[in-house]
Amino acid sequence: MGSRITKADIVQTLYAELGGFSKKEAADLVDLVFETMKETLGRGEKIKISGFGNFILRDKRPRQGRNPQTGTPIVITERRVLSFKASQLLKQTLNSGAEGGT
Repeated sequence: MGSRITKADIVQTLYAELGGFSKKEAADLVDLVFETMKETLGRGEKIKISGFGNFILRDKRPRQGRNPQTGTPIVITERRVLSFKASQLLKQTLNSGAEGGT
């Protein structure tokens, strides 16, 4: 673990694997995909990518919490959170190398 993939890595992979695009066009395509996803989630719609998973924006209500340093009660404000649920196919792919058994 510890390694990560960046947007630039995705652009490079798209450029290298598909060909037929300039690097700028590959970067524009990646930007368009991410922008479309942001706009869709911003409208409160779900994103379902077959074989990968679902992105869902949920509203969390305000709730009572505590300051961990002082123990003082505080109100945690309402907010929107993004959740991702992996598809069964993705789960199987990720766990195919894991040792099974209990």
